[in-house]
Amino acid sequence: MKKFRFTATIVAATVLAGATFATGALADEPMLTKAAPMAYAPPAPASCGSLYDFFFTACPTTWYGVTLFGTVDTGVSYQTHGVPFDPNHPTGGAYLIGAGGPNAPNRSAGFFAGENGLSQSTIGVTVKEPLAPGWSFVGQAELPFEPYSGLLANAPQAEFNSIGVPMNQQAAPFDSSRWGWLAGQDYAGVSSVNAGTLTFGRQNALTLDGNNAYDPMGGSYAFSVIGYSGKNGGGGDTEDGRWTTAIKYRVNLGDGRFSAMLQPIGLFGGGGGYNAYNANNGAVEIGVGGDIKNRVPGVISWDLIGGYQRDAVNWSTLFPAGLGTTVNGAGWPTAFGPGGLKATLSNNLSGMALLKWSFGSWGNTAPIVGKGPIAPSGPTGIPLTLYAGYQLIQFSNPSEGQTGSFQDDGFTFNFVNAGATALSGNGTTIANNAFNSQCGSGGGCTNEIFQVMWTGAKYGITRDLDVIGAYYHYIQNQYVTTTAAFSCSPAAAHGQCAGWLDAYSLVLDWRFLPKWDAYIGTMYSAAYGGLANGDITRNNLATTAGVRFRF
Repeated sequence: MKKFRFTATIVAATVLAGATFATGALADEPMLTKAAPMAYAPPAPASCGSLYDFFFTACPTTWYGVTLFGTVDTGVSYQTHGVPFDPNHPTGGAYLIGAGGPNAPNRSAGFFAGENGLSQSTIGVTVKEPLAPGWSFVGQAELPFEPYSGLLANAPQAEFNSIGVPMNQQAAPFDSSRWGWLAGQDYAGVSSVNAGTLTFGRQNALTLDGNNAYDPMGGSYAFSVIGYSGKNGGGGDTEDGRWTTAIKYRVNLGDGRFSAMLQPIGLFGGGGGYNAYNANNGAVEIGVGGDIKNRVPGVISWDLIGGYQRDAVNWSTLFPAGLGTTVNGAGWPTAFGPGGLKATLSNNLSGMALLKWSFGSWGNTAPIVGKGPIAPSGPTGIPLTLYAGYQLIQFSNPSEGQTGSFQDDGFTFNFVNAGATALSGNGTTIANNAFNSQCGSGGGCTNEIFQVMWTGAKYGITRDLDVIGAYYHYIQNQYVTTTAAFSCSPAAAHGQCAGWLDAYSLVLDWRFLPKWDAYIGTMYSAAYGGLANGDITRNNLATTAGVRFRF
């Protein structure tokens, strides 16, 4: 951990030094698709020469191959069932009802902090330095933060702070792969135009990259279920959206592409993955994709991603009977008491199919004689892009359960009993048997099957004004065996019963300056059945407006 803190300190110092040069732009929104080459390549713009240039022009912040980048996203949100501001959690609050699981603390109507609505606030550096003809050294280090509190984005800390707090007083006790000093990406490697890119370090999972590239809302917290809840971006568990000791390879092959990612530590046993600040004991993902051009109007992009994670970790709240929150037969809380945290371990298999069809865009046209600056033009084709995605996830018992104690992101979890129905002295427990006969519910449990699907569209009303709409849907199967004393009727009686979640969102995004945009939008979300078990309320309408600065 000291090594990572030292690295982060160096990054912070570099960022402060780079601010003196006021240098440009690389957002943490990875794309799987390739941009079409421009017919005319203008000379590279000069780096920012003044604070005015930095704030009001499109000048890059690059100096000798090192680029300073960042995002500051602030706003306000009115919600029908919101929660108080949490200074540690990456989102600051809970835009989405639940977050893909039961025990949602959403409860009151009013105005709330609406930070990081479109994207995570962050600051960092990227490096691209030539090594040899056609080869470059590449790297990135970043520090995502909460813009209102100034603290590093740290969801596990927010969750740990909720231990001993009644559910109706909690803010945002939801899991995430943003872990303070390890909240973003920190990697280095080599890149070749022909041979591809090979990188090492803490990096986004391929599934998370797929979310960001094929989500119409671009992974937004305030308007996207798959942006706010990292369940599918992490291949089943949100903590696994980023792996700390990852090896990642990508290559473009004509109009096709191939990617692979490996977290080898602990993959064959031994628990070494956790000791290296991973949320799994080994993982692997493979991706293939491509672009279809000149056969249909516009461009169709597609990607398929499959993955396996061994002994993956997911944190959730636990309110043991007689100690914590009490719910009635329908799953509604009737009394509130202090609870703790449960670390559920599982082996996760996932498959993701992604599709995007772009009919055109607001672009630029090269000058007729091939010289001089690019002249603005109207849209090429229809400035409309359609999006769709589907993911199937299977959860099964872990290969290696933890029957003593283990550390996840520096926090210690203690084993108490096989059913994980009680808390240890530090308010934690470990669930090794969530998906077999010892799950502690009904007549036992089986593998869980979880499905995620979405669709949406983005239309460019003008060159600088977009309207975006999206629909998201979760489906959870019933993976518990009912008995005479344990029923899934009503459907919300237990978290292992079948359930689903729906969300609808609409956004207007206006880029009023090269590095600035203002937005306003709304998202309605509602949980049903087992996914609503224990929720204080079961729907939320969150309307959020904000301003974002990206450089």
